Amino acid sequence: MELSPQLQGTLDTLPNRPGCYIMKDSDGKVIYVGKAINLRNRVRSYFHSGPHDPKTSQLVRHISEVEWIVVGSELEALILEMNLIKRYRPQYNVRMKDDKRYPYIKIHWGLPFPKVTVTRQISEDGSRYFGPYTSVWAVHQTLDVLRRIFPYLTCDREITGKDERACLYYDIKLCTGPCIGAVSGGEYRQMIDDLSKFLEGHSEAIVERLQNEMALASEALRFERAAAIRDQLRAIEQIVTRQKVVFPADYVDSDVIAMARANGEACLQVFFIRGGKLIGREYFIMEGAEETPNPAVLAEFLKQFYDETPTVPGQLLLPEEIAEASIIREWLRTRRGGQKVEIHVPREGQQGELVQMAAENAAETLAALKAQWEADTHRQEQGLADLQAALDLPEPPNRIECYDISNTQGTAAVGSMVVFEQGVPKKAFYRRFNIRTVEGPDDFASMEEVLNRRFSRWKAAQETQTENGANTPGKKIDQAFSILPDLLLVDGGKGQLSRAVAVVERFGLSDMLQVASLAKQHEEIFVPGRSESILLPRQSQGLYLVQRVRDEAHRYAITSHRTRRDKAGVASQLDSIPGIGPARRKALLVHFGSIQDIRKANLEELLKVPGITIKLAETIKEFLG
Repeated sequence: MELSPQLQGTLDTLPNRPGCYIMKDSDGKVIYVGKAINLRNRVRSYFHSGPHDPKTSQLVRHISEVEWIVVGSELEALILEMNLIKRYRPQYNVRMKDDKRYPYIKIHWGLPFPKVTVTRQISEDGSRYFGPYTSVWAVHQTLDVLRRIFPYLTCDREITGKDERACLYYDIKLCTGPCIGAVSGGEYRQMIDDLSKFLEGHSEAIVERLQNEMALASEALRFERAAAIRDQLRAIEQIVTRQKVVFPADYVDSDVIAMARANGEACLQVFFIRGGKLIGREYFIMEGAEETPNPAVLAEFLKQFYDETPTVPGQLLLPEEIAEASIIREWLRTRRGGQKVEIHVPREGQQGELVQMAAENAAETLAALKAQWEADTHRQEQGLADLQAALDLPEPPNRIECYDISNTQGTAAVGSMVVFEQGVPKKAFYRRFNIRTVEGPDDFASMEEVLNRRFSRWKAAQETQTENGANTPGKKIDQAFSILPDLLLVDGGKGQLSRAVAVVERFGLSDMLQVASLAKQHEEIFVPGRSESILLPRQSQGLYLVQRVRDEAHRYAITSHRTRRDKAGVASQLDSIPGIGPARRKALLVHFGSIQDIRKANLEELLKVPGITIKLAETIKEFLG
């Protein structure tokens, strides 16, 4: 293939050293991240060797720029690659589906009376983490069971042990009552430590200790305490008996991993074996896996999964060999605090049967998800067809844009634009508009301003394109505005509709798109030229779709408004400080992140911000307290 002078120059200067390479398209967007022991050989192979598989060939056609970062070793390259993929989520990399982090159970071990919560963020704060789980529902189901065995605190009161009365949870035996001194701090922490060990799958020592405590309580005639421990032991036994024993109790803790594939996605099933017992399983979806060999998909999963999970077992059982096994093993060892991690591919025996069982579960999970996805697709198609019929459209409205306005008594007003394509939210095309020209709470005028700005940007995008459809050199088009919607939906009644219609007519677009409004009270749809509203049947998929689109626009508008309002509040506090202008205000917020953290900062920390002198730091402390 013919390369641009810039790209050819990059290939000619690549170093023969380990590192990561970052490939970008013509818009400067990162589309692929990779690592190499020899950057020069690896990157040049994309352009000077072949043939490539279809996915790689498509990637190469879109590469406009290549950057690289040199590191000291292959392990450093592996870690950097993972961080870059996490940061950019490139289109052509195999990656875990969804941007969201998976939920974990968090035990706040640093507190005198540790609490148990659910979190998606792992931090180095001395807490203990267990997971991940694929759904918050699964986490809460687990905690509902555990709380009956280990009745941990859920309230926010300060625990002194001197409260006169405990809450209802103590009465129904879902709390041990440390607030009234029913248990000591040491006893409570022992219970939470037991809970941690139980989550790790190690219950034998807990059972043995509780049996001894029950015997001692009985000998001391503390029959109520003995009965409570007995009930706790019975509950533990009920759960343990449901956990399948697969190996002796002293067997090394292991994760069994297998995979099923379909339609460019891969489902990874993980069995967690702790203390010889199968204590749980979770599935994870990898996207962008089309044309990628199984070993490469497995390797990417291992890197992304164990980069997030707080614990790494001593052994991984895989369905097949992976090319990066040695370097991944070395990296996992660092994640495990220097302890060895083995990677095996069992072909037979009990280990092989477990891998096969995990593979079967992965296939069943993927089939169930596929059926769910197909059902959702059918509903979306039906919803679009319902709207086509109700609004008398020439074809289904494949692109729907919806607009809403949010403000607080006319202040910090924000307009939202959300985009649905094929009945699915296209969040990359969501946009917000800070209202500039409207004074006071005038939603009609605000809506008109938003739509004027939206179609002005569409017009500019058309003018930016050359005759052959390419962008004018040096000008970048926002793809969110370059395409017209099939259906423009505004939240409200006839008033909002008339303003929207006026803007569409002003830009000469009346024949190119349909305008409608959705009034919330009776879920009425209003369209131009029709005096009566359209009422879709209550069970109509078309009604569900427009409600979903409208609710998403409302949510996005409110979120954007709150963000703007909060920023305005922060800005006003900082602007009141003598010597703090826009540049220093921005520098402070970039450095600390929030007004609360600025307020907590000492003089030394304030002086680290560019432009902040000792005198100014003292002034900031004086004003913010």
